[in-house]
Parts: sequence; C-alpha cells; structure tokens
Amino acid sequence: MKELFDVSLRDQDTRLDREALVEAMKSSDVLVPTLTDRIDASMLAQAGERLKLIANYGAGVDHIDVHSARQRGVLVSNTPGVVTEDTADMTLALLLAVTRRIPEGLAEMQAGRWGGWAPTSHLGGRLGGRRLGIIGMGRIGQAVARRANVFGMQVHYHNRTRLRPEIEDELSANYWESLDQMLARMDIISINTPHTPATFHLLNARRLKLLKPSAVVVNTSRGEVIDENALTRMLRAGEIAGAGLDVFEHGHEINPRLRELPNVVLLPHMGSATVEGRAEMGEKVIINIKTFADGHRPPDLVVPSML
Repeated sequence: MKELFDVSLRDQDTRLDREALVEAMKSSDVLVPTLTDRIDASMLAQAGERLKLIANYGAGVDHIDVHSARQRGVLVSNTPGVVTEDTADMTLALLLAVTRRIPEGLAEMQAGRWGGWAPTSHLGGRLGGRRLGIIGMGRIGQAVARRANVFGMQVHYHNRTRLRPEIEDELSANYWESLDQMLARMDIISINTPHTPATFHLLNARRLKLLKPSAVVVNTSRGEVIDENALTRMLRAGEIAGAGLDVFEHGHEINPRLRELPNVVLLPHMGSATVEGRAEMGEKVIINIKTFADGHRPPDLVVPSML
C-alpha cells in the first residue's frame, strides 16, 4: 500500500476509538477498517466530503452501515472468499474437539493428572454417520459440507435459497425448507450464516429447545446469530451436549458461566487466522483500492441489497 498510495498506518494491533476513527475518515479518501471498527450512520455523517471508499479488510461488513455509506456516496468493498477454507477447517476442528473431548484430555495431561489408559475414560462420539445440519450454505457452508462428507457424516442444510440440484448432488446435501424441522433431527449444528437483521438470534431459546439433548452446536460465523444466554443455560442444564464457539454475541465479553463448562470449547475468533489468509485479504484490499483509484468499480463492491 505504501508503494502505491499516500498511506497513514496504525501500527498497533488494536482498534481505533470512535473519535480517532471519525478523524481518520475526515482526512482520508479511502478507509481500510477491520471488523472491530464499527462505523455507524452518525459517524459517517461526521466524515465530511473527502471519504469515497471504505475498503474493508475482511468478508463480513455487519460492522459498517453500508446503506448510510451509499447514501452519502461512499462505496464499501470487502474480501469475500479468502477465508472460506480456513474457516471451514476451524469448524471441523471445533466439531472434533467437542465430540472427542480433546480439551478435557489436554487439560488433564497438562495438569499431570493422567493415571493411564482405562476402557471407559474420555469417551467421546464417532463422527461417521452423524447428521450435520448446516445453517447457511454459502461458500463456507459448502466447504464444511465437503469436509463432513470425508468424515462420513450425513449432510443436511437450511438456506435462504435452495442450492442447484447439481451442487446438492456434489455435496450429498439434503435441503430442509423448515429450519425448525431440521434442528429437531440433527446431531450437530454448524452455523455458517452472516449476521444480518434477519439472522439476529436465529437460534433463539425456542429453537435451541428443539435440539436433541445429545446435539452439539458449532459457530464460526457471528456470535449474534445465537442467543448466548439461552445457549449457556441449556448447556449448564444438560439440555444440549456441547458447543464449539469461535465467535460470541458481545465480542470479547464472554458470559463467565460459559467459560466454566467442560463441554464447551471456546476460541478467540481464530477461524480466519492463518498467515496465508491474512496475506490474501490484504491483496484483495489493495486490488479494490487500486481499481477504484483507476476510476473503475471495485471488484468486491458490497451492494446494500445483497445484505
């Protein structure tokens, strides 16, 4: 970016506060935020006339008021597709960690408590033959489905629109028009849908109660899709067998009762955290900015109607 543009960089690996972010928008033609930089309508109203492009470093744009930006003549771009394989890998990692009780075994070994092998200790569950219900069958959901097939799982999905028959055949995926009916019949639920007004608390208390007591929930998408308090209550009561969470409803402020549970695996939003993924995201940001600077539409332009 320094080679191509006149750039002001924030060297610290922390987010700007609200006032500093507004000042950055006032003095820039292009802003490159990350998912922790929340940009709402009131901030955009203070941005002035100079800002013309918000080139987001990341695929999700729920932290940006895209509608308000477009109304003010500010385009928004993102970096779709880059984190697909990395996030799908993490979904399977969490799924395995919960069902095979890997963190419990690791904690026992690190504490020096292991007394040797026993036939009934650390019993988890086999993945082969289990029903996996994927909520959101976009790029990441489909990548999860391909991995699940390798493990011998039965793939089911609920999506806003049904996939084409040839894609369903390729993924051996069974479509459920009713989310409620799918939830009641799955062994594992994988959440791979973005956070939008329509998906906020998509898994609310009522829907969580539809799950079998032996079910496991994995979320590598957005924390707001699940009612975290309801999930915590049900996990503590044994009404859900376990959960693997890489994202949380209130960012890094995690329900302390959730951290206490042995049947829950919590990660600090690591789903896209690979060296390769971060580099590719940066390349996409630069391509979007360079294309825009050359007078063309950014290839990864976010259109409000897409959200």
